[in-house]
Amino acid sequence: MTGVPASAAGGSSGAPGAPGSAATSGPQRGPHDGPQDGSQNEEKPPRGGKIAAAAVNQASLWNVANLLTMLRLVLVPGFVALMLADGGYDPAWRSLAWAAFAIAMITDLFDGHLARTYNLVTDFGKIADPIADKAIMGAALICLSGLGDLPWWVTIVILARELGITLMRFVVIRYGVIPASRGGKLKTLTQGVAVGMYVLALTGWLATLRFWVMAAAVVLTVVTGLDYVRQAIVLRRRGLAERAAVSEETEA
Repeated sequence: MTGVPASAAGGSSGAPGAPGSAATSGPQRGPHDGPQDGSQNEEKPPRGGKIAAAAVNQASLWNVANLLTMLRLVLVPGFVALMLADGGYDPAWRSLAWAAFAIAMITDLFDGHLARTYNLVTDFGKIADPIADKAIMGAALICLSGLGDLPWWVTIVILARELGITLMRFVVIRYGVIPASRGGKLKTLTQGVAVGMYVLALTGWLATLRFWVMAAAVVLTVVTGLDYVRQAIVLRRRGLAERAAVSEETEA
């Protein structure tokens, strides 16, 4: 390079030894310059770009968090089969059913944490995770009530609360997200312990203890459910007020 642009050198005073036709008034293009057409300068995505992106997104479905959720879904029919095997009252089968239930509840503790910590959140996980939670808990409660080990009203109260709160979350999601509270987490833990104790064929003082643990679970279920309803009402009112304020500012 000479360090002096051709345009600054003038049309008639080119570099020594250079042919006269090299100095022209028009812009010069080097061997590495692109085409002059601006529309052609835009980089086009590779022909297989969309296919590759779709493949990556599809592969992300098979992350460890989603696999744990899928495991819980698969465990549901297995748990029911073990729970009802040999009439549903064999201690050995009930112990195996408890093991399946315990694995499902433990994976529930980890899949959401892994998804948030390692950025593994997917649309599949958002839908399948709550379904898996309700499925394993609902299957256990219905089996216990069907076998006469747990009053039906307990099953109805718990399932009505769980399904109702889930639907309510979807209704108010346009106004915001209701965060999980400590009471809700304690409720989930207490429910899991209580149902697990009922799945096992316990007798004596352990059978009495599980009654009180289930009573605490029912209380927490109702109290936290009412708290979620209160939060949903407040969230909806706040969202409507903000929308009204934005509409007034737009009209002004």
